[in-house]
Amino acid sequence: MRRWHRPDRQFFANGACQVLAYAFLERYSDLGFRARWIKPAPGYIGHHIYVTDGRTAFDYHGLTTEADLLSLGFRRARRFFPDWDAMLVDLPTDVLISEQRSRQIEGLWLREPKQFLHDALPRARAFLDRFGDLRGRL
Repeated sequence: MRRWHRPDRQFFANGACQVLAYAFLERYSDLGFRARWIKPAPGYIGHHIYVTDGRTAFDYHGLTTEADLLSLGFRRARRFFPDWDAMLVDLPTDVLISEQRSRQIEGLWLREPKQFLHDALPRARAFLDRFGDLRGRL
């Protein structure tokens, strides 16, 4: 319940990033983006899911380069765990909203949108609306 009541950026940064990624891929399915998981090395925490076309990325911050998103993510994690490392794993879109499908991927276990206090997918779509039509900025 506490997770739901966080401001949107915190909500999609901490526990619902997969729902935001799904909403992006649903809306912009024609742009060649895919979901990518930052999977921490064994023994570490701090995973994140975002979307990318290999150069541009989108997450709760909005559009950026994938290089900048990764640089920031790794830098933040290494403030707490200096040896922190991760690998990048591309994910099928349907995994983002299926707990069962996500658990078929080693180390992944995602909540479905309806497993939050309220359905997180309408909230993700509304948050995405705040960025306007992103096609013009790609």
